Amino acid sequence: MDTTRLRKITIRVAVAVVALGVVGPLLYTFGALNYSYSNGERVGFVQKLSSRGWVCKTNEGELSMVNMPGQPAEKFTFTVRDDKLVKQIDELAGHKVALTYAEHRGVPLSCFGDTQYFIVGVRKAE
Repeated sequence: MDTTRLRKITIRVAVAVVALGVVGPLLYTFGALNYSYSNGERVGFVQKLSSRGWVCKTNEGELSMVNMPGQPAEKFTFTVRDDKLVKQIDELAGHKVALTYAEHRGVPLSCFGDTQYFIVGVRKAE
């Protein structure tokens, strides 16, 4: 085999490996954020909703759910990516709310949220 041809093949393989190393994680992240593993709804009282993070600001919250009077409350932690939903949740503070969520498993960075449960809707549940 000619050395120039071997060099061209080596360069092409190296470029393909680097491109796959960049594009692969981007495609994986896109898939993890846009295709949900499960969907559902949780009902309770929002205990906490805060914007946190040094570089990547995320909105994280806790929903307190009580199944039966006298039993300890179960906490449901969630992430809100939409600022309009954050405002709606703030407006419903103190009321029983139903949070609709989409579960996204395998999101690689905490810049997208600290939990795998992303809120996609909110309504008053009383």
